[in-house]
Amino acid sequence: MTRRQCSVICTIIASSIMALAIMIKELQVDLRHALMEGRADVPRLGAVSPAQGSHPPFVVTDPLGTEIAPVTAFLRDLALSDTSPLTGRSYGYGLLRWFRLLWLLDVAWDKATEDEVAVLTGWLRTAPNPQRKRRSTKTPPPGSVNLRTGKPMLRAGYTPRTINHALSVVSSFYEFHAHQGDGPVVNPVPASAQRRRALSHRSPLEPKPVLGRARLRQKVPDRPPRSIPDALWDELFEKMGCERDRALLEFYVSSGARAEELLGVRIGDVDWAGQRFYVTSKGTRDREVIPASPAAFLRLASYLDQTGIPAADEPIWRARRGTDRPLSYWAMRRVIQRANSALGTNWTLHDLRHTAAWRMANGGKLTLPEVQAILRHANIQTTSRYLAVRVEEIFDKLAEHYSRPRVQPSYPTGYDPSDIAAVFGA
Repeated sequence: MTRRQCSVICTIIASSIMALAIMIKELQVDLRHALMEGRADVPRLGAVSPAQGSHPPFVVTDPLGTEIAPVTAFLRDLALSDTSPLTGRSYGYGLLRWFRLLWLLDVAWDKATEDEVAVLTGWLRTAPNPQRKRRSTKTPPPGSVNLRTGKPMLRAGYTPRTINHALSVVSSFYEFHAHQGDGPVVNPVPASAQRRRALSHRSPLEPKPVLGRARLRQKVPDRPPRSIPDALWDELFEKMGCERDRALLEFYVSSGARAEELLGVRIGDVDWAGQRFYVTSKGTRDREVIPASPAAFLRLASYLDQTGIPAADEPIWRARRGTDRPLSYWAMRRVIQRANSALGTNWTLHDLRHTAAWRMANGGKLTLPEVQAILRHANIQTTSRYLAVRVEEIFDKLAEHYSRPRVQPSYPTGYDPSDIAAVFGA
């Protein structure tokens, strides 16, 4: 009798455990579907923090504040490969997003499969991007096209480039650990072997072959660079409220320097006689020289006359409000945003670099390799993208084309009209 009771109890317990396992599995499936369809969100746990040393410059911590050892090892290898600290920071945030998803799904990092990568892709396709939130009700809806500039507003979610970058970060992470022998044998991120083979030995002078994307990779639209037409540029320049902002715009549009490169210029980096200045390049982190227009240096001299010359180790561009401090990228970005609100436009700081490149490439005075040297492009095909015709520049020619009268056919005299109609039609 005792054995029979134990057998019945064991059967009940086994059935309960099986039912609980099925319930948990169904809940996991429902959670995965909810994430992929945008009905659930990933908790914002953990953080990316500056490290104590340089290898790596940033670390990723879990909700308890403890470093995630596999991520630290990968970021250390990335730093030792002579990548920019900003690259390590970007990869850190990409891996933090990945680990947040694994924590929610209760999956160990070395047990992740393509199913979890598919959930990440679906969630990024449907989830709202926190950086796209706008407090003002006057902000145009995401994805709408500005009628003055022709530029679309950023979409509410993550862009295809961001999704592809997230997949590349996760793929590199698992590729590193597979090489170390402490990760899964198969990389959970799908890859296109044909594409890798075709692009690995391609000459930069050859056209890029059209190959199929790997699974889960997003289609990235090929949008040409957008430069600011002259009339709209004059309006934007007039909206600058001080000599500092006018000098900055002159430098941006005449030198093609990147936003943060120019903001980091110090007084010792300015060569007044040579009409040029030195910047720390974004990609190589080398000190490189860039020419600028005489008007830009006149504006800079006027600005320094008003504010005084800063210390030799301080950037020349200073904040106008609060304590004396360098002008940050976000503050300069806010200057452009205020001008956009007044003009009804949606220009960005990077559009100023596009404008400089378009003017140099289409001005007829500089060759394409010379423009490439000024913009410091690694590939001349990147520079050739600016050799494009803007629709705004051909409106007058189109109007002349539309107003041209229709050509009326004429025939020599002496022919019978009925014969002409029979041969050429009425």
